[in-house]
Amino acid sequence: MTKFSRRLLCGVAAALTLSACSSVFQPISSGKATTDYRSGISDLLRSLPPPVEPIVVAVYKFRDQTGQYKSSDAQVQYSTAVTQGATSMLIRALMEAGNGRWFTVLEREGLTDLMNERKIIAQTREMYANDHSKSEAHGPNLPPLLYAPVLLEGGIIAYETNLLTGGLGARYFGLGGSTEFRRDTVTSMLRAVSVKNGSVINHVDARKTIFSMQLDSGLYRFVSFMRLLEAEAGITSNEPPQMAVMEAIEACVYGMIMEGLVNKTWSFKDQTLIKSKIEDYLKQRDSKMIADFDDKGRVLNLKPVEGL
Repeated sequence: MTKFSRRLLCGVAAALTLSACSSVFQPISSGKATTDYRSGISDLLRSLPPPVEPIVVAVYKFRDQTGQYKSSDAQVQYSTAVTQGATSMLIRALMEAGNGRWFTVLEREGLTDLMNERKIIAQTREMYANDHSKSEAHGPNLPPLLYAPVLLEGGIIAYETNLLTGGLGARYFGLGGSTEFRRDTVTSMLRAVSVKNGSVINHVDARKTIFSMQLDSGLYRFVSFMRLLEAEAGITSNEPPQMAVMEAIEACVYGMIMEGLVNKTWSFKDQTLIKSKIEDYLKQRDSKMIADFDDKGRVLNLKPVEGL
């Protein structure tokens, strides 16, 4: 056997060994599908006390208004930078507010499909009645669709990448490691519009940071004459952008509810809880503002903190 053949066999054996090790050694396994994903705002949104009565709202489209596509240095990407399912996320957040006691959400994104289905039902009932007897009364008509006094508009307005990048590394006698990180942000805005006169009831925005990190380590050393040892290991952690979008949307819904309490647009059924909730909200939103309350705990006015 020639020297070239021996080297080829050794290379194939090494490749097979590495592939076998990689199939056995899996530091991160694939998990099962889970339901009811909760972000950092989900529990806060669900814990809201119920309102005096549910608010009927309509959502037609919560759009991706960034106009951005995924960036890549190697090839052209036609996938959008953020999810296109923001409308579904907004509806989910609305239906979770106060454990489903805050909003009655009307279907408007699929309004064409809904109207077509109602037409099919009406035509089927009419044909069924005509086949039996023209003198027989038709079945009960479909009830009219609900209408919403409040329309929710807005969208994902910004997705900014590489706002902060950096890294750190060290190597000594061929042994060392390095780490790199990157911070992106996504911003969404939501406004409540009165259908009666078209005025904007309130307007909120939320911003969520997306953090990515990469950690590498390696060894490069001659262990003996003409014998080189080289080993590498690394891991990368990327926060899912769609989950960051969901959290930003949930923060917008929470902020819209709290702004409505401040502006007296709506109220809690138990008005004694308003004061504590608004004080906590103002600390998060603007630490320089405080609220004056009446005897029932309702907001009288906002004013800056003295001394600031």
